Amino acid sequence: MSTHGVKDVTFGLIDSTGAIIADATKGISTTGIYLVDGDTQGATQANVTGLEAAGTVQYANDGPKRVSNGSMEPQVALEFLDIDFDILQKLKGFVNDGKGGWTRQLPKPHVAMLVHSRSYGGVDIYEGFANGQLIEAGMNHGTDNNAETDANTTLTYQGLDPLKADTFDGQPYKIWTSADTDFDKTAMMAEVFGGYKAASSNPTNG
Repeated sequence: MSTHGVKDVTFGLIDSTGAIIADATKGISTTGIYLVDGDTQGATQANVTGLEAAGTVQYANDGPKRVSNGSMEPQVALEFLDIDFDILQKLKGFVNDGKGGWTRQLPKPHVAMLVHSRSYGGVDIYEGFANGQLIEAGMNHGTDNNAETDANTTLTYQGLDPLKADTFDGQPYKIWTSADTDFDKTAMMAEVFGGYKAASSNPTNG
């Protein structure tokens, strides 16, 4: 189950019912999803934490008798070499003010996300989040000198319970392997991204 690399990260905006927003103006593309890829664009890091915590042991008759396990609180630390500016603002919940700027609006939008990596044997591994929030806590800037000072985009994704009760059995996280005989990529994409349907053209960015 050990993995290597980050193959890609895909985002989608979903509405309050858990359905994909397949609209380039209201959402982020005509099909609702955005695969972060292209000239200079792509993920350099996607570290998933908070999937489980050690349970609380309860004792009786001088011995451990029961373990209480809490809910999942997944978070993903993301870093991108680059990402489309306008799409990132929408994913964070910023709104264009019509004067060339973007301002933060609440409540934040519902964001679905799929992280794609590979096992050492070359098998595709997918980690899905059907609902959550994307946060950019700050931006770092450094002066250029005889070397260019780059500042990659760093984000935090907070996974939340799905908006549809039957998605992921009500859990905020689901993992797939393409080696499973029942694996269906089309069905996986529709489950993660609230009924997403692939377009016949321009499949890379939605």
